[in-house]
Amino acid sequence: MTKNIINIGLPSKGRLKHDTISIFKKNKLNIYSERGERDLFGYIKKIPNVKIIYLHARECIEQLSLGNIDIGFSGYDLFKESEVNVQNKILIRKKYNFGNANLVLAIPDLWIDVQTLLDLDEVADEFKKKKKRLLRVATKYPNLTRQFLYSKGVTQFQLVKSLGSTEVAPFTGTAEMISDITSTGDTLKANNLRILKDGEILKSQACLMISKKSSNKKRIKNLIKIFSKK
Repeated sequence: MTKNIINIGLPSKGRLKHDTISIFKKNKLNIYSERGERDLFGYIKKIPNVKIIYLHARECIEQLSLGNIDIGFSGYDLFKESEVNVQNKILIRKKYNFGNANLVLAIPDLWIDVQTLLDLDEVADEFKKKKKRLLRVATKYPNLTRQFLYSKGVTQFQLVKSLGSTEVAPFTGTAEMISDITSTGDTLKANNLRILKDGEILKSQACLMISKKSSNKKRIKNLIKIFSKK
């Protein structure tokens, strides 16, 4: 990291990108890019020596932990999903009222007798005894899903890494159920999936974070004050 440059990581796409940029606009800090919207880098005219870097929200967490960016905007779910040694290198300075979503456990609608985690535990035991295999859970959040299920006494399961649309996994034979992030639940319903009554793993929202390795402490504090305004 260049000593006098403050690197700020912004989400590279989607609603999270739009809402994060709105924070800058609200404070009259317009972001400019030399090559237009597809440019991966930007700058702020009013603040010299600040570089904007557009990153995937997951990558933003990683780069903060490495100290390659000083300030980053990402989701609380992705922060908590990261390894503990990564979380220990990052400070959350503000949680915003956007990017709201829940990480949940969802099962097929056809499982009418399964309503709670206690019911799910019974199903998992049946899978092991009768089908001689573990209940499979497709997810992009293996750490949070594993921790949650273990904490609730559900231990007979196998996590399956999701590389695409997680909600289709139960209908392609990849897994029996899923753990996924949802803001409204509409996509789950559209795919004939239902959230367990006690299946909420984590509430998430957009967060302002800084790297503990940052070498621009004073300037960063000033920027944090700006980005933390209500």
